[in-house]
Amino acid sequence: MKLKKKIVLAYSGGLDTSVILKWLQENYNAEVICYTADIGQKIDRKKILNNAKKFGVKNIIIQDLKDEFVKNYVYPMIRGHAIYEGVYLLGTSIARPLIAKDQIRIAKKFKAFAVSHGATGKGNDQIRFELGYHYFGPKIKVLAPWRIWKLKSRTDLINYAKKHKIEIPKDKKGAPPFSVDDNLFHTSTEGKVLENPKNAAPEFIFQRTTSPEKASKKPSFVTIDFRNSDPVGINGKKLSPSKLLNKLNQLAGKNGIGRVDLVENRFIGIKSRGVYETPGGTLLINAHRAIESVTLDKETMHKKDQIMPRYAELIYNGYWFSKERFKLQKIIDLKKNKVNGSVKIKLYKGNVIIQSRKTTSLAYSLKKVSFEENKTFNKSNVERFINYHKKKLR
Repeated sequence: MKLKKKIVLAYSGGLDTSVILKWLQENYNAEVICYTADIGQKIDRKKILNNAKKFGVKNIIIQDLKDEFVKNYVYPMIRGHAIYEGVYLLGTSIARPLIAKDQIRIAKKFKAFAVSHGATGKGNDQIRFELGYHYFGPKIKVLAPWRIWKLKSRTDLINYAKKHKIEIPKDKKGAPPFSVDDNLFHTSTEGKVLENPKNAAPEFIFQRTTSPEKASKKPSFVTIDFRNSDPVGINGKKLSPSKLLNKLNQLAGKNGIGRVDLVENRFIGIKSRGVYETPGGTLLINAHRAIESVTLDKETMHKKDQIMPRYAELIYNGYWFSKERFKLQKIIDLKKNKVNGSVKIKLYKGNVIIQSRKTTSLAYSLKKVSFEENKTFNKSNVERFINYHKKKLR
């Protein structure tokens, strides 16, 4: 008997991917394997298993990638201080390359002819997934239902779900849900009332941050320890990457830190409005800049700042596995062995306030900077320095 072809679907167990699962079964004579990457999002394992089994799926894979996600994707990005268009910490963007990589691993394991994802035809994620698929499995076919099926809108999707008795979730107000992406680094919320930029974001959409107004009147304090440019502990206690980020998310979230309301320029040219929450990541990027300020020389820091916009754009556009991103990462990491020490931060009503920086690095000289000591810095050279630069004005 000829074996059925196989498709590996990136599956969350929610409305979109459940509809896609049924659609793939209807339109392809193939076995669908459901694959879920656990990167710290809210996962209902029972729901994923039950929803997939309803459609006769035999292979349902839930892969724990939390530590790999933080260590090999979030941390390198934090080292580069990557911020897209001045505000976005790239929480969704950085997750897709890892999901794509592991989904292809599963596809190769099961000798699947195709992989599939639930990204819409207007968004960035279709690009991020498919560039990752191509890098690791260029001969594996990609099925992108939102670009090929006859469903044209969310209304069509919901009607299809009703027809096939697929559960339609509700938001906190009992209406169909916002478009939400969630992982250990961030949560993004898009769609519905947020689509019109004149509308303020309703408070009920926030999932991991308390509003600054309702945050405690008493500040919190946290010390983040760094070794070779990566966070390794909190308040002197070593933690795994995923546990460290989870702890910072809790601390920052309850203090109203990490909210961003933005209109971003998508890779394909559309402007999109979303509300993003990145509590722990906001602490990390501030703390990392603080520890670098006392451990790295000016030239290295300024070079990193110069390449950051391009580095962030590459991540946003899905080029994590590109030669250019690898090249920029080498520049970013050139002196990471010098970035060691700890940073103490005060957290108060949405504010991140650097309290102190501790390091054994000699990059910062108390003697040279002191107003009370003048022997170690030769001020007679300053006049020549100024005169040299005067000539460059002409």
